Amino acid sequence: MTGTEGQQLPIPTTGRLAGFDFGTRRIGIAVCDASRILASPLSVYEWQNDERDADYFRQLALEESLVGLVVGLPLYASGDESQKSFEAREFGSWLATLTGLPVAYHDERYTSVQAESLLGAASLTRGKRKKRIDKVAAQLILSSFLDSDNLGAEPGSLE
Repeated sequence: MTGTEGQQLPIPTTGRLAGFDFGTRRIGIAVCDASRILASPLSVYEWQNDERDADYFRQLALEESLVGLVVGLPLYASGDESQKSFEAREFGSWLATLTGLPVAYHDERYTSVQAESLLGAASLTRGKRKKRIDKVAAQLILSSFLDSDNLGAEPGSLE
């Protein structure tokens, strides 16, 4: 969302947020409570077509009473951005335009590995783990964002 000067608005300090683990086929989605104490996995969305995708994310923002969005930013181990980082930023920009909500980006290095480890410890079958990994990764991204000082950072920054 942009202000009158074309500046992106910051994430509000209160209210529900959604976290996204962006992928080219699937997107893991997590949400937090309004007091931002707990992030929970919500769903995994599989890309369909432009119209359905737009409808889904608009409806998600309304149904979940979201005030902001957090998109995981895949970085190299060095901290440098990758082609996937660029794609995640494009996705975040699209979400901001679509929903009118501010978007923050958060380092997602190793969240899929952590999610796999957590799900492996749950003794789930490989098929059940695969169905859940993206939304658990989104939960880890959102939890990490909530635990960090990013709530005061400029939108789009990792600090």
